Amino acid sequence: MRLVIAFLAGGLFGAGLLISGMTDTRKVQGWLDIFGDWDPTLAFVLGGAILPMALAWRIANTRTASLLQSPLPAPPEPVIDRNLVLGSGLFGAGWGLSGLCPGPAMASLSFGGWQGLTFFLAMVAAMMITPRVRNFWTGGREAPI
Repeated sequence: MRLVIAFLAGGLFGAGLLISGMTDTRKVQGWLDIFGDWDPTLAFVLGGAILPMALAWRIANTRTASLLQSPLPAPPEPVIDRNLVLGSGLFGAGWGLSGLCPGPAMASLSFGGWQGLTFFLAMVAAMMITPRVRNFWTGGREAPI
């Protein structure tokens, strides 16, 4: 049952990305180009994501287990540290330069051509290399703030 729900949720997420235009790099870059040819339509995508998620978090805060009776993880500590700032900056730079983030990159594999595949492979490689680079720089301990 858990796999069925994951499949349906992933399909719904992918369909939402396609319908909203999040897989169109020109639309995403138009959203990010606030001083040029700005395209504000993705604000509706943002609102359409934030509102139901805010409701879901309010409901989750009253529960100890999911609908499938899996324990819910504790909410993360609201700490702004170096890893969060650097990771956010790298994510934003990659998103702005390519017009894709991980979800739309996966969705665009079916129609993105070799450019979409190249971006996806580079993204996966970076995800695999990053923990090793961090361990090398910090000597295997958590980086200080």
